[in-house]
Amino acid sequence: MIKIKGASSCNLVLYGSFVIYYYLILIFSILVLRTHADHRKLSVVDQHVDVDPQEGLKEKDRITELLGQPGKVNFGQYGGYVTVDKNAGRAFFYYFVEADGPNKDSAPLLLWLNGGPGCSSVGLGAMTEIGPFRVKSDGKTLFQNIFAWNKVANVLFLDSPTGIGFSYSNTTSDTENNGDARTAADGYSFLLNWLERFPEYKNRDFYISGESYGGHYVPQLADTILQNNKLALSNKNMIINLKGISIGNPSLDKAVDDAGTYEFLWSHALISDNEIMKLRKDCNFSQLTDECIDEVSMIWKRGENYNEYNIYAPVCHTEEGVVTEKPNDISILNNDPCSENYVLHYMNLPEVQLALHANVTKLNYTWELCSTQRHWKDSPSNMIPVLQNLLTNGLRVLVYSGDFDSKIPYGSTIQVLKRLNLTEKVPWNQWNVSDEIGGSNVEYNEGLTFSTVRGAGHMVPRDQPERALTMIKCFLQGEPLPKFVDKPWV
Repeated sequence: MIKIKGASSCNLVLYGSFVIYYYLILIFSILVLRTHADHRKLSVVDQHVDVDPQEGLKEKDRITELLGQPGKVNFGQYGGYVTVDKNAGRAFFYYFVEADGPNKDSAPLLLWLNGGPGCSSVGLGAMTEIGPFRVKSDGKTLFQNIFAWNKVANVLFLDSPTGIGFSYSNTTSDTENNGDARTAADGYSFLLNWLERFPEYKNRDFYISGESYGGHYVPQLADTILQNNKLALSNKNMIINLKGISIGNPSLDKAVDDAGTYEFLWSHALISDNEIMKLRKDCNFSQLTDECIDEVSMIWKRGENYNEYNIYAPVCHTEEGVVTEKPNDISILNNDPCSENYVLHYMNLPEVQLALHANVTKLNYTWELCSTQRHWKDSPSNMIPVLQNLLTNGLRVLVYSGDFDSKIPYGSTIQVLKRLNLTEKVPWNQWNVSDEIGGSNVEYNEGLTFSTVRGAGHMVPRDQPERALTMIKCFLQGEPLPKFVDKPWV
């Protein structure tokens, strides 16, 4: 039930969406680590994807106007379903915004994938990070995101895998068979059919971007595309013009990420010397023991009192789904810690679902930002072999990390990337946004760039939208980030 918070509301409960998100990740981590997933299961080659006729479906998917939208916009919006498996009745929901800029007729196509696994790219990615609008505190009014990524690209948001957001299957057991391999295969099927529906984008440069467990989704989908492109050389209509990927605070090696989390918390005075020493002694994060799980659980009980995804950000102190009677004054640069509450309310409104062409099957559950994935079938132990293959095949790769994130801290990502044995092209330096340090970065000859984003947490575009837009703009244009030049004291 969605609750309305009035002026007299009191006795607030600490129950933010990030707390729920953490426990989903914890459950998933335990399940995956105990399955000893095989790192050789990297991608799926599917020579039998059904590409169905899509005539007339694009116009049916056109969105006239979203509820609470701030006036007319200069870009097209579309929402709807693409069938990825006819036999199972599996269909994925998408939301697409055309580019809004001087080069919109040649702007690249960018697919955005949120992680989890189990989180909605439409809800989180579009409505709290890189989409053209964000939801105000009343849960029914939108305001403009002046740093939306459709300033530099045509942006496609996909709810994946089955059962996430508005995506569904007519086969009940499908949600129990989700995993990395099928997610990549279904993503490839989606893209081929979507491009048939929107053929004007077939020859555009194509990029895949995402964050968190998107560190699995994005490279594996890219690898699947590369392998199928090689098989489709005789049929140019089946070739996807993939140029590169970008992944933020990515899950690349779960064991390294988890160990780094507690080192980060300790270095930022959030756990004690005794706790870190005990964790170092008792925890091998490649194979969790009951003793280690107990120690970790005790630490994260305290984690409810701060935001582990951005340790310096305020915490939401209202119950899930609570909105205000009147919208609060808000700025894109003044991040509201309860914004997920507003999105949850907004996406469950019948008027919103009607405008988006969503929930056409009348799902028997409410829309959620993130859904628990208790039966995840496969999760490779690390993504280094996949990243290596992408670089070998000439794709450009951007890896970036918000430096306030304890969940997948930048130190862990640096440690994992070292295993690629890359050679430096441009050494570690600071980059500039609006005469401030935007972060640090290093470029490699093999085509990979690693950047930190100063003052951002796990969801970089939400915490530092201007810096995120600058970074992705430079990446898409193949240009280096603007260097920070220290100015002399006046």
